[in-house]
Amino acid sequence: MTSRSPLVNRLAVVIGAIVLTAIVSMSTTLAVSNSIEGNATAINLAGALRMGASQLAVYSATEPKTNDRPSLDSLINEYESRLQDAAILRSVPKTEDHPLAKQHQHVLDTWKNELKPALQRHDVGTPITPAMDTAVRDYIQAVDSLVKMLEERTEARVDLLHLIQIISMVFSVLIVIALFYDLKNRILRPLRKLVAIAGAVGEKDFSRKADLKGADELAQLGQAFDQMTSELALTYYELEAKARQKTEELEVSHQALQVMHSASRDLFAKHDLCNGAIPMLQELELLLGIGPIRLFLHDKESAEPVEAITTATDKRPFYCRDHHCNACLVTPEVYDEMPLENNDGRRLLLPIRTPGHLLGTLEVWYPAEKGLSATSRRLLETLTDQLATAIFLERQITEEQQLTLAEERTVIARELHDSLAQSLSYLKMQVTRLRRLNITGDQKPVHDDILDELSTGLNSAYRQLRELLATFRLKLDTPDLATALRKTIDEFSERLGHPVDFEYNLPPQTLSPNEEIHTLQIIREGLANAVKHADATIISVKVLFESPQVRASIRDNGKGLPGGDQPVNHYGLVIMQDRARTLGGKVKVDNRDEGGVEVTLTFVPKSRNLIPTESSPA
Repeated sequence: MTSRSPLVNRLAVVIGAIVLTAIVSMSTTLAVSNSIEGNATAINLAGALRMGASQLAVYSATEPKTNDRPSLDSLINEYESRLQDAAILRSVPKTEDHPLAKQHQHVLDTWKNELKPALQRHDVGTPITPAMDTAVRDYIQAVDSLVKMLEERTEARVDLLHLIQIISMVFSVLIVIALFYDLKNRILRPLRKLVAIAGAVGEKDFSRKADLKGADELAQLGQAFDQMTSELALTYYELEAKARQKTEELEVSHQALQVMHSASRDLFAKHDLCNGAIPMLQELELLLGIGPIRLFLHDKESAEPVEAITTATDKRPFYCRDHHCNACLVTPEVYDEMPLENNDGRRLLLPIRTPGHLLGTLEVWYPAEKGLSATSRRLLETLTDQLATAIFLERQITEEQQLTLAEERTVIARELHDSLAQSLSYLKMQVTRLRRLNITGDQKPVHDDILDELSTGLNSAYRQLRELLATFRLKLDTPDLATALRKTIDEFSERLGHPVDFEYNLPPQTLSPNEEIHTLQIIREGLANAVKHADATIISVKVLFESPQVRASIRDNGKGLPGGDQPVNHYGLVIMQDRARTLGGKVKVDNRDEGGVEVTLTFVPKSRNLIPTESSPA
């Protein structure tokens, strides 16, 4: 069973007080009215007693004129009955100690003991004696006192009634004043505050508070309003913050899309991942509050992805081919502040793929306390699609270049074979016919020397032509240089009878198709020389990227070069040097201190696939 509310209790108290005041006022008024009821009659009767006493005295002294006049005794009896009238008796208190009761008893005693006996003793028709006159006067004085006391008692009751009415009226007025005060402070003022708060909330002002104390309904409503405005303020500020955050994210997203759109033109036009991607990635890092970002390319010849791009590092990457470029270099202090694994950073790995092919992985680092928003993640996924398209197109272009280069070389080789090779074969046949002529005499030695020189020249030219045809017919049957080199190593290992050591660490797509062909042919020529002429049992091949240049070396433990010098007019060496000059590099052939020969090719790649450079050969 629930108790009544405080506001209802206060109203009940006020109404109860008013009702109680009315009941008390009416009850006391009724009681006082009842107490003075008949007092006027009693006063009149008491006043008539005075006249009756005088009339009795006069009647007793008057001579009777007729016989039918009432007797004095009958008048005394009648007077005595009026003295005992009920109206007078009701006006007299029942308590004997009350002054009015004593006075009434005194009147009765005076009547019985003085006036009545005096009247009975007095002879009718005789003058009033002094004793009787004194008795009448004493009795009238006693009756006057009784009448006066009755009047005073009645007036006192009337005054009491007036006082009760005044008190009731004052109490009622006080109750009304208290009611209005309570209404003003407990109802009207809180209601005004609540209305003001409602208006302020409508104007998005949540700072107004009711601050109502108490336990009544309005105080509870005010507290509920305060809690509501606080929660509304929190909700409004949260929504405002979310809207502001969404607006900022949309602005950042718009700027990021503009950056990617602007960079995509350079990325696809120049086919340069470094120059096209790094500025774009660094702008995205500033916009999204992330970084560093790294790009790893997948190479089927390597178990682990190979790093191709980074936006920030404190050391120059090993794959860098332009040492004049410092786009990705930062100071160690700045690098230590970046959100990496050892600095409360989180990593996001996004695959770079085309349908059916995984081309690489984009590694994104971001602060753990800030996190990565869904908008930023979608932008990065868009970036991976863009990079995947660029890498895929670059590989397609590379394959097309390889195919075009192979077709051109095949055509040149066929033309050489159909023209120059046939001419050399014809000349060899003519030399053979000349040898069969029987030349005698002094001209024979000269004739033989000329034929020997012609035969040597033709054989050398024919051998050079065969090498040239082999060069033009050489093509990469595999999609990358590493696989082609491994097949070449397997081929010469079989010819040597021992395994050829091989080490390779070029980043993916470091060389252009033309550079790959020349590098492969120089290595093949070096291996061929080592197998044919060095009498070697151990051969090693290393193809390393020593930023910013590529270094390829072929070492053997053979007999070395005669005299320690490079052979003069050696056709294979000439071809290798020509190829090295085409690459913008050089070939060195030196004897090793521990025995054998080392052929070294060094050049700076001019590939536009990753990081182009216009550096001149060292």
